[in-house]
Amino acid sequence: MSEFQASNFKKENGGTPDLLGKTELTSPYFFVPPSGDTASRPQSCAAGTLRFNTDIGTLEVYRGDTIGWVQIQRRESQYLGGGTGSNTGTGTRGIIFNASLVGDSETNLIEFITLSTMGTQQDFGDTTVSVRQRGALGNSVRGLAGGGYDGSNRTDRIDAVTVSSTGNSTDFGNMIASILGIPAGISNATRGMFGGGEVPSNTDVIQYVTIAQEGNMVDFGNLTQARNGIGGGGSSTRGIFAGGNPGSKSNIIEFITMSTTGNAIDFGDLTVKKRNIGRGQSSNATRHIVYGGQITPTVTNNIDFITIATTGNSVDFGDATTAVESCSAHASPTRAVFTGGNESDPTVLTRIDSLEFVTLGEITAFGTLSAAESGGSGCSTGHGGL
Repeated sequence: MSEFQASNFKKENGGTPDLLGKTELTSPYFFVPPSGDTASRPQSCAAGTLRFNTDIGTLEVYRGDTIGWVQIQRRESQYLGGGTGSNTGTGTRGIIFNASLVGDSETNLIEFITLSTMGTQQDFGDTTVSVRQRGALGNSVRGLAGGGYDGSNRTDRIDAVTVSSTGNSTDFGNMIASILGIPAGISNATRGMFGGGEVPSNTDVIQYVTIAQEGNMVDFGNLTQARNGIGGGGSSTRGIFAGGNPGSKSNIIEFITMSTTGNAIDFGDLTVKKRNIGRGQSSNATRHIVYGGQITPTVTNNIDFITIATTGNSVDFGDATTAVESCSAHASPTRAVFTGGNESDPTVLTRIDSLEFVTLGEITAFGTLSAAESGGSGCSTGHGGL
């Protein structure tokens, strides 16, 4: 094996040197990769290109022109515990908080699925209270569910679970106000945000918390319009809020930059005005999917998507297998999965459908729920390029 030692080296006529074959770096100190902010990311570079993103504070790797840049994150556990059958081993885990089995009732159910393997849901544990109309968010370590309606009162409670295991939730902290009406949950590896909802009238408040630190949410900024039933998603850097109910229905798409604080900015418009899509939105690092919803007075099978890194109006993705609202949404880096929901009132579904983010129009059957349910709030360990 050849060996060279140098503090600086370059080609004689400029450019970068070529290291061919097996290259070992044996310094006992460190290796410093190239770095820059999100705006200076190179595009259409070689798959496997490595850099440090100074905006996010983490390494990222380029996975090709279709997927783009993806954060490199340490996982607390490579394996997912507590599952059987299709829910064993590794993969992306989706959590379903407080799904209703009969109508729009309060429950304490927590369930889970594994997005990389087709199958059905399994019991995860129980939330600290029975509640409905919650928002949910999470990262690769922890899932959070907040707000909702616990019978006669709204609640500001936030429940937390460790997603790599199973078990009952614990008290995480409190939201700024007692909120129902499905506040939109969005998150990256570090921060989680809830936007919109009812307190008791529609609110435009965006609030956030550091997911690794238990505690209360604090003010982030404001939506462009107060509304409930709003949906959320996004990449590791940009959060998306879409649709909702400002009094009738909305086609608004707006965004925030997660590493900062401030008000949301107009992104564009959905192809149709929708409400009751707060649970039916899903993202990977590149695309955000808006699945079904109510276009008043009917439920729709319309699916829209946007490219998160740009701004502009949504584009038709295709059609769901049936008209649906109030389903639970989850995402891995490549796949979006939607569980249950209402086809119409009071028809509740047992379907679990999935789509591949890069393939337009193709919806496949993922599995069947063990019982019909709707209104569950979903999060997963692999959304937004995590």
